[in-house]
Amino acid sequence: MSIARESVKFIAFLTLLFSISVFSQEHHNNHSEDGSEEAFDPTEVIMHHISDSHDFHIAGNLSLPLPVILWTDNGLVTFMSSEFHHDEAGEVVVDKKGMKFVRYHDEIYYAGANGALDFDAEHHPANDRPLNFSITKNVFTLFLAAALMLLIFIPVARSYKKHQGAPRGLAGFMEPLILFVRNEIAIPNIGKKKYERYMPYLLTVFFLIWLGNLFGLIPFFPFSGTLTNDIVFTGVLAVITFLITTFSGNKQYWGHIFATPGVPKPLLLIMIPVEVLGMFTKPFALMVRLFANITAGHIVILSLFSLIFIFKTAAVAPVSIAFALFMFVLELLVAALQAYVFTLLSALFIGQAVEDHH
Repeated sequence: MSIARESVKFIAFLTLLFSISVFSQEHHNNHSEDGSEEAFDPTEVIMHHISDSHDFHIAGNLSLPLPVILWTDNGLVTFMSSEFHHDEAGEVVVDKKGMKFVRYHDEIYYAGANGALDFDAEHHPANDRPLNFSITKNVFTLFLAAALMLLIFIPVARSYKKHQGAPRGLAGFMEPLILFVRNEIAIPNIGKKKYERYMPYLLTVFFLIWLGNLFGLIPFFPFSGTLTNDIVFTGVLAVITFLITTFSGNKQYWGHIFATPGVPKPLLLIMIPVEVLGMFTKPFALMVRLFANITAGHIVILSLFSLIFIFKTAAVAPVSIAFALFMFVLELLVAALQAYVFTLLSALFIGQAVEDHH
């Protein structure tokens, strides 16, 4: 019971810290130059905090800049994002190698001849963009998760190599999780004869997604970046699953796609396009499911906190924080559940590709 109480207190502390971290900056930003208070825009706040960024927000107007790495018409250009002075309106221009750059909604563009952005009829920037290889918040989080996984699994592997008996220390703690992936995900879906070949990928995906989701729930540096909040990241994982499935496909798998058993030959003209389309809809569903579930949870939590500022009364705070705390606990479960679901479906698709004919 004492452990449960301490866990609730810790989660409540993180929830409160999350709200302070998110909305402290908005308190400063919602004042115009003449000191008058501007209307609170929850949509802008939410979209700003679930998107990727070139710097880490610490508190208030304090941010930690990250490296900007651009491949331009004149070659490689690097500088720190602080040179943009946290500008989001496209007003601060950075001059490097005879070229001018401007940041607008955390996207970097070439500045126009007048040193600013040009907009089309729908108010979208019309300027060209350099190739952007910057270390953004999500990229930093990816490196952090990868480094932590190396720090965990290299000692675990050495421990197993050194001690042939029962695992000790960190290896003993990690063994149930590794066995869970093997016994509950890999073997049932791929089979005992072929699962070992795919275990490195399945373990990597499981722990990378899980850690990435958990980091997004910790509202302070060096965390707060959510990998799966970026559809590009989830898309890359889905493409890797697709490639492994495609190149692992055996004769039975391709025969089912291009010559579905038991289907009359005239109907193959319909079935073949359907089966080929199904090859691409599976990874697409993987990508969208992982991205949507995590993003939706963050939006709900931020929306609950926004109620306090929308109604402009502290009377809403207890209800708002209570529901946000509940959602925070739910997000902890979703963080692990989404890692499990993505790994499970990846193993299922791979298993269908390598399944032998019965």
